Amino acid sequence: MFGKALGIFSNDIGIDLGTANTLVYVRDKGVVLQEPSVVAINNETREVVAVGSEAKRMLGRTPMNINALRPMKDGVIADFEITEAMLRYFIQKVNNSMRFVPPRVVVAVPSGITEVERRAVKESAIHAGAREVRLLQEPVAAAIGVGLPIDEPTSNMIVDIGGGTTEVAIISLSGVVFSKSIRVGGDELDAAIVNYMKRAYNLMIGERTAEEIKVRIGSAAPLDEELTMEVKGRDSVAGLPKTLHISSQEIREALADTVNSITELVRNALERCPPELSADLVDRGFILAGGGAMIRDLDRLLSDATGLPVFVADDPLSAVANGTGVVLQNLHWLMKTRA
Repeated sequence: MFGKALGIFSNDIGIDLGTANTLVYVRDKGVVLQEPSVVAINNETREVVAVGSEAKRMLGRTPMNINALRPMKDGVIADFEITEAMLRYFIQKVNNSMRFVPPRVVVAVPSGITEVERRAVKESAIHAGAREVRLLQEPVAAAIGVGLPIDEPTSNMIVDIGGGTTEVAIISLSGVVFSKSIRVGGDELDAAIVNYMKRAYNLMIGERTAEEIKVRIGSAAPLDEELTMEVKGRDSVAGLPKTLHISSQEIREALADTVNSITELVRNALERCPPELSADLVDRGFILAGGGAMIRDLDRLLSDATGLPVFVADDPLSAVANGTGVVLQNLHWLMKTRA
């Protein structure tokens, strides 16, 4: 009874703890926070200087005594202490009106994480101020968030392309029939662009510039009208600032290997799908979610590779966070699906 009373006075929170971005969903309010998963710390005192958007602006621009870093790698915690500080900041930011009652928290995690990694996520959230922590598989959260009827006896397939991982899941009757995760995502795409610029032009660029290139002119398939962009960096031979123009065709070639890894993951999932559920997918197709889903023409490329209809979620970035929000309203989902 007392626990129910606490629930009335606390903010139940859903967290999409991503490698690139963290989104926070507050029950009855929706997604109220979306910030980069970046923390800036003082190297000498280990104090947190900035978190989120403010910290991301510091990437590659900090003095010797400050380090801006990402505490999440490949969808899991790489730095326990810094992740805890980041979670505490985000939880307090959205829970400031109800600080006297710690929130219950649902955290979306990759489907392929180990038991040790699951425990690390739970402990980080508890130490950051959560009263109770439940874990939810990211592809399941994404499927719920985009509105797939996962409790029906039909095939629901989701491909969630995040910053550190790409996950595919086939779901029916509230259960995961097949899921697989690879530690390839938006960060890998950025790294491919960095390596291409260095290899082709001896131009050194940072991850923020690589991400901007990906967003502005990146594509998975040939465009009707190819795009160009001016890029600034440092010449690795002369050591001086340098400016050049690149095309979307070049960036597509740079991204090809990573995009092929995602295509192979999807094909592998379809090969493992039971025949009756495969029949459903012929008409229903599957949905792309996550930030990587916004790469131009990725849906067309995957449709050509699989022969199935492919759709991009209306709000791919918020799909997982919205899914945690639905679960907050209906906690029975957690009894049916295990992270």
